[in-house]
Amino acid sequence: MASKVIPWYKKKHVSQVKTDYAYHHSKHVVKQQTERKFSSKSASQVQAQPTEAMAEPAYTIPVFRQRTAEDTEEYQRVSSNVGKGLVVIQEELHRMRMATKAQVDSLAIQKEVKDMMKRRGDLLEEVPKMPDFLVALRPHTVWEKTPVKLFCTVEGNPRPIVKWYKGGVPVDPLNAPGKYKIESKYGVHSLIISRCVVSDTAEYSAVATNQHGTATSKATIIVKRPGGASESCQLGLVPHLTEIHPSKLEVTLLERFPVSFGVEGNSIKLVCTMVVVPDLPNVPPLAQWYRDDKLLKPNKLAAMSVSGSAACLTLPHLAKDDEGLFTLRIFTKDGTAEHSAYLFVSDAAPSVAGAPGAPMSVKAYDINSDYVLVAWKPPNTVNEAPITGYFVDRCEAGTDTWVQCNDSPVKVCKYPVHGLSLGHSYHFRVRAVNKAGISRPSRKSDKVTAIDAAESERLQGTVEGVPSAPGQIVATRNTKSSVFVQWETPKNQKNLVGYYIDGRAVGSKEWFACNHKPFRHNRFVVHGLIPGETYVFRVQAVNVFGLSEESQESSPIAVEPALATPSAPYGITMLSSDGSSITVAWKSPKHCGGSKVNAYYIDKRDADTLVWKEFNLSAVTERVCTVDNLKDGTFYEFRIQAGNLAGVGLPSAPSVPMKCEAWTMAEPGPAYDLSFSEVRGESLVILWKAPVYTGASAVTGYFVDMADKGSSEFVTLNKEAVSHCYLQVTGLEKGKSYVFRVCGVNANGVGKPSQLSEPVCAKALPGTKEIVAGVDEETGDIFLSLEACEICETSKFLWSKNYKPVGDCPRVTVTAKGRTSRLTFTNPDKDDLGRYSVVVTDTDGVSSSHTLTEDALNTMLELSYAIKHPIVPLKHSLNYEILEKGHVRFWVQAVKLSPSVSYRFIVNDKEVTSGEGHKISHDVASGVIQMTVDHFTRSNEGTYTVQIHDGKAKTQSSLVLVGDVFKAALKEAEFQRKEHIRKQGPHFSEYLYFTVTEDCTVRLACKVANVKKESAFHWYKEDEEIVPETPPNVMSGACALPLPLFSRKDQGVYKAVLSDDRGKDTSTFDISGKVFDDIINAIAHIAGASASDLVMQCTPEGIRLQCYMSYYTEEMKTVWKHKGTKIASSEKMRIGGAAEMAWMQICDPSDKEKGQYSIEISDGVTTHTRTFDLSGQAYTDAYEEYLRLKAAAFAEKNRGRVVGGLPDVATIMEEKSLSLTCTVWGEPTPEVSWFKNEQEVASNEHTKVTFDGGKFASLVINKVTPEDSGKYSINVRNKYGGEFVEITVSVYKHGEQIPEPKLGQAKTATPAATPAPSKSPAPPAKTPTSTPSKAPTPAQSQKSSTPASTPGSTPVPKSPTPTPPRSVKSPTPPRFMKSPTPPRK
Repeated sequence: MASKVIPWYKKKHVSQVKTDYAYHHSKHVVKQQTERKFSSKSASQVQAQPTEAMAEPAYTIPVFRQRTAEDTEEYQRVSSNVGKGLVVIQEELHRMRMATKAQVDSLAIQKEVKDMMKRRGDLLEEVPKMPDFLVALRPHTVWEKTPVKLFCTVEGNPRPIVKWYKGGVPVDPLNAPGKYKIESKYGVHSLIISRCVVSDTAEYSAVATNQHGTATSKATIIVKRPGGASESCQLGLVPHLTEIHPSKLEVTLLERFPVSFGVEGNSIKLVCTMVVVPDLPNVPPLAQWYRDDKLLKPNKLAAMSVSGSAACLTLPHLAKDDEGLFTLRIFTKDGTAEHSAYLFVSDAAPSVAGAPGAPMSVKAYDINSDYVLVAWKPPNTVNEAPITGYFVDRCEAGTDTWVQCNDSPVKVCKYPVHGLSLGHSYHFRVRAVNKAGISRPSRKSDKVTAIDAAESERLQGTVEGVPSAPGQIVATRNTKSSVFVQWETPKNQKNLVGYYIDGRAVGSKEWFACNHKPFRHNRFVVHGLIPGETYVFRVQAVNVFGLSEESQESSPIAVEPALATPSAPYGITMLSSDGSSITVAWKSPKHCGGSKVNAYYIDKRDADTLVWKEFNLSAVTERVCTVDNLKDGTFYEFRIQAGNLAGVGLPSAPSVPMKCEAWTMAEPGPAYDLSFSEVRGESLVILWKAPVYTGASAVTGYFVDMADKGSSEFVTLNKEAVSHCYLQVTGLEKGKSYVFRVCGVNANGVGKPSQLSEPVCAKALPGTKEIVAGVDEETGDIFLSLEACEICETSKFLWSKNYKPVGDCPRVTVTAKGRTSRLTFTNPDKDDLGRYSVVVTDTDGVSSSHTLTEDALNTMLELSYAIKHPIVPLKHSLNYEILEKGHVRFWVQAVKLSPSVSYRFIVNDKEVTSGEGHKISHDVASGVIQMTVDHFTRSNEGTYTVQIHDGKAKTQSSLVLVGDVFKAALKEAEFQRKEHIRKQGPHFSEYLYFTVTEDCTVRLACKVANVKKESAFHWYKEDEEIVPETPPNVMSGACALPLPLFSRKDQGVYKAVLSDDRGKDTSTFDISGKVFDDIINAIAHIAGASASDLVMQCTPEGIRLQCYMSYYTEEMKTVWKHKGTKIASSEKMRIGGAAEMAWMQICDPSDKEKGQYSIEISDGVTTHTRTFDLSGQAYTDAYEEYLRLKAAAFAEKNRGRVVGGLPDVATIMEEKSLSLTCTVWGEPTPEVSWFKNEQEVASNEHTKVTFDGGKFASLVINKVTPEDSGKYSINVRNKYGGEFVEITVSVYKHGEQIPEPKLGQAKTATPAATPAPSKSPAPPAKTPTSTPSKAPTPAQSQKSSTPASTPGSTPVPKSPTPTPPRSVKSPTPPRFMKSPTPPRK
């Protein structure tokens, strides 16, 4: 029979009841259920073991001692005050009696309420009644940011279900956590809006429903915004807000700070988020922070903040003093809300490797006017050398100067500091010392002022020494990442200040510190361990004198959660109903309790009763169950309990009321059991199970919707329905949380959405690893393997293919060892292609997947075949090489060889063994197997094979050496044999080659070896020996033949011959064809790089462009261009060059020749270009200079001159006749004058002057006398100039010795009676050839001339006879200066 709940306000005699009947009744039922399900003795023992292990040791009352005289005096003093407190005690006892009586009355009332409710329920259960609102909703007008509460009272039979709506839309508290709160107690239903905003203005309705009808109550909430500009003004309009005390707020803690790990010098934040109702900006919650049960106050080292959304503690500069258990305590309406977690602070990196950690807890005691006693706690030393002492430093407050107080390290953890100044304030710090160095300084102490003390104790007590080692240590399971460690206290504690706990992974030799600040109690929880790893622990006691010996190590313990009952299942959802049964599903407990969940128990009840009824006496193993024997049209609630080896856990929260009525809709029911796999930073895989209710047709697919956590805006992820029960979701934002739902689809449409999934954060677990595909190196099996980042004792690896469990599929086998699971393919082929995934149970979602593709499978199949049918892998197959002396080496190289390798060589089907003519060997390190044939001849042609056996593996490699391949090998062998013979005597180690120096000199060089002093070296060209200026030095090892000014004339075959009594060697080098071109290109490369810019030189013939370089020859690839067009040598454009210059001359220039000119010098790879712009003023100046030089050259060509016929000196005997005759030339015909000693000679009988035909001039002296001796000269002139030629005449008497000619005179005289006939007239000098010198000058006559107006001319040597004055010469036009030659670059 269903019972009817009577509202408390309708019964006057139950108005004082303050206890929830439903709660007490549920507690009674839970107790009975526990007794029923805990009847197993073994289960009770398993449950009791962790409880006893985790229990605190009981407090033992010490034995009372005999009272001494002092105790008696104290007792009498206390007794005298007892009487004063008797009245107070009596009053307290009276108050307690009254309170007890009230409790007894309350229990009696509760019992009466129970009985009456049961009787009333029995009476009213059979009377149906539709919902009716006894107290309807009423409207409210509130200020913004204030709370509001809507409530109503409704009755009906069966008990109505009340749902809340805002503007016709259901109110869902999960979509806005902390915003809405829905309560239902004793028929009173309420909706609380914690902090109203203007958008909350709407019409709210409560809809009550049961099987007999529906009732609705509506009310409007209006939220007003105060008119003030600032928030303070708005709050001022609500006067009652200022009266709210923080302790009246309702606070719910959400995300809590975990066990944290920090490092000295870094900062850390401990944050706890919360929901505050009401959330008032000017009334934050009252929060207090504690460290090791000591209240913390805000300071520079601890910043605190609290608001309506979070409480935060910031430690900006961590030190080991900050390590401890931190507690946040917030005062609420119902008392306090607390959360605690441990903060571990490890040592910072030491300044010196091996130095100890910093000391901690530096405090000052016994403060006096000139000294204080400083004490501290020692650091933990795990792998460092023992501490040998400490240095104490002091710093006067307000300064940063630290002064060391002790000269030598102090060995105990306290030190009296002397020499302080009265009234001054100081800070102190301590540094630890060991053999490796000095530690970082500790955190400085609080400020201490040196003042006189009324009483002073002794500075140091009696030296007691370090405490003894702790006793037995026991480690027990705690959580998946922590272990609970407890130990016996030392027998000799000696002012114990705490303990240091060290840990070590089994198999490792390195210990690590579990805490960095002495812990006061003899039990400790070690956090931050690797799940599934096995550890051992040890403990050291600490006092001011140092650390004790280490305790004995604990027994090894694996990091696993302590065994406990599982947590409650959750997420109960309705899958189908047929009018007499309901199928429900639920989600696994979030915590399995360290043992596999193997049982579920379902309880049910009518929605209008409080009595739960068991549905199943035997355990249900699946998370889906059909509850039958239900009444059609009745609302039911369900709850689930999970059981494991430790027992049955707490029941889940009651499900929402579910109506038992037959489903007849054509669309499918909801999918269920939404879970997640392979959660990463940007993707995840969502899985679900198909709906139990399929509708009018089969389910054909699914749609998946996603929304941000806390949002109701869902987005459909797949445009087309997926046929399978999983979907990979990509494009997520790392660190963001999402919720999902799934809708089934059939031919009739989209069905009901599933229950919302749990929020999932797109973030990979720390240390997550992916599935690895590989081939076993020993067996050749193809496998997929995953190493889990965390695991526990109950974890299992569940493998799936395309997200369907592989189970006992014969195609694969699954094995697990430690953290690693392997799926091995028995006979892999294309049927095994697909996506494989694995989930590790009882973890925080460890999972991974891998897609096996055809290419990857084929690659692994090849490797698998190679392992199962092993061969000796070869780096190089059988090959051969020709060695010195003409030996031939056949060799093969394996990737790896073992010392037990065996092999054999087979040549032309006959095995060859090591012996005469053959040498066979191998090298394990390099993997080379080789056979050397000493005498390689024509009989060695054929097929060569090597067979190798190494363990189970074997291989074979062959080489066919026949035909042209064999001939080439034989030729090379014979050559090497000859080379070996050649090298027995003097020989060329490097044959002739050429080089080009920086000055473009070509050198033929070679290197010689095995020479001695007697060795001869000779150079030849075309078999004609060349004798260089510097003899070759064979002892230097190198010889060279320079070829300066290299050109085509140097082509030919050069030969170098080296010989001595041991033999002869020859090297030839043919300089022709390509070799000649290579040399020219090498010269051009150097010359082109050294080429100067183009310069202009004017000549009588035209304008010349010149390019200077280190060397030039016409064989070089040189191209002249005008305006980008190549220039060919012609009468107009002449191209030529000298040894160090290339030039191009423009003859008879005109305006057509203006423009840019360039020269390109190519070396076959690089082209060197130089340019000159012959236009504008540059062309004008050059053209004027050309005209000037052309006129000067014409004058030089046509001036008067002596062509020939006159000697420099004439010696004649007295009485002889002297005839001086010469040929002259000039255009027009020149005038001729003769002079003696600068006086013109007139024609007479003694001296006759003639000039015939304008060409022949003569001076005849008849019968010379000594007076005729002197300096004679002839002056030949016309309008373009002339020439002055001198002749020295000496007359000697008969019988005298012919005088010796002076320097520059002829050695022999011409004493002929008649002068010698003159030579035939010489033609005038020609113009210069087209190949000028480096610094070209205007053309000159063949004979030296000395025109009066030509400065710088150099006449032939003359006698010291004075030269006639210039005034007597005919006028000579001036000689033009040459155009200046630019300097070489």
